[in-house]
Amino acid sequence: MEISHAEGSYIFSTDGKKHLDFVAGVSACSLGHRHPRVVTAIKNQLDKYLHVMVYGEYIQQPAVELTKLLASLLPDPLEKTYLTNSGTEAIEGSLKLARRVTGKSQIIAAHKAYHGNTMGSMSIMGYEERKQAFRPLLPDVSFIHFNHEKDLQRITNKTAAVILETIQGGAGCIVPKNNYLKKVRDRCDEMGALLILDEIQPGFGRTGALFGFEHYNIVPDILVMGKGMGGGLPIGAFTTSTAMMDLLQDNPKLGHITTFGGNPVIAAAALATLQEITESDVMAETLHKEKLIRSLLIHPLIKEIRGNGLMLALITPSAEIANQIILGCKEKGVILFWLLFEPMAVRITPPLTIANQEIKEGCKIIITVMNQIVNRKKNAE
Repeated sequence: MEISHAEGSYIFSTDGKKHLDFVAGVSACSLGHRHPRVVTAIKNQLDKYLHVMVYGEYIQQPAVELTKLLASLLPDPLEKTYLTNSGTEAIEGSLKLARRVTGKSQIIAAHKAYHGNTMGSMSIMGYEERKQAFRPLLPDVSFIHFNHEKDLQRITNKTAAVILETIQGGAGCIVPKNNYLKKVRDRCDEMGALLILDEIQPGFGRTGALFGFEHYNIVPDILVMGKGMGGGLPIGAFTTSTAMMDLLQDNPKLGHITTFGGNPVIAAAALATLQEITESDVMAETLHKEKLIRSLLIHPLIKEIRGNGLMLALITPSAEIANQIILGCKEKGVILFWLLFEPMAVRITPPLTIANQEIKEGCKIIITVMNQIVNRKKNAE
């Protein structure tokens, strides 16, 4: 599909077709395409200055306002934010910080975890097939099974940090169960390990709260964000306490550094995005839209719908059927997508701003395509 333009919940291809976007750039376009508030913020900043210096050297108002607003919205002690160019870079920074804070090296991640694709992030990816070609990776990384309480005994006093996605995205939108994250939090506290939560996908309102961890009565030591943060522009960040973040200032100096992290144009877009999400009713509506989707997508080919808010995965009987649904809907003007590690899943992560009527139109097409799949199978038999 060659793109002509995009607006709101729709992407238009150069052949004149209109496509309802149920993916939002893999959760990146929280406010849809070219949201007026975001576009205005970008244009206003373009008229002032673009990149001027490595961030931290010069005070740049968009980055200052963005990080101050984040601090005001997050629970203690999450107060100091390091802005990066992407989620995977923020993961790298968080891993470095965990080792710097604790003086320990072991990192524990989850099987079927996805935290990005740079070398450090790939090292904590819980899926060997995707990383074996790039070994050797970071040493001293171990894996536990998400939602398996017995595995928590593998967190010991040698562990620097446990890093988890609050909701496992690539694995099929797996949500924590039975107070799992609280039990991880308690074990980390007992062993002197940090808890890093990757909110790159569920963050910024996608689950009906600003960040997914707010549903589970815990606070991480380091919070990682990205994707939906920038209104469609590339950005990531990690947030922690002032005491911990300040350790990156010395021994060595500039313990973590980035040329374009905190770029003023991107920070302006992120600030506008965060303001719109927190000042409007899009977060509150997210859970109502989830209920609407679940009520409309009832079909024999849907075994279950996993996830929370507008971070959902349809689980189908087979990878073949998932492919047929995704490709069939594309032909009928609805954009769906795959998940990395669960071949039977169909991704549904539309913009938070999607209208109820657009949800109804998209779900109707999904049901139509699934009916066609069933009918083809019956005719073949």
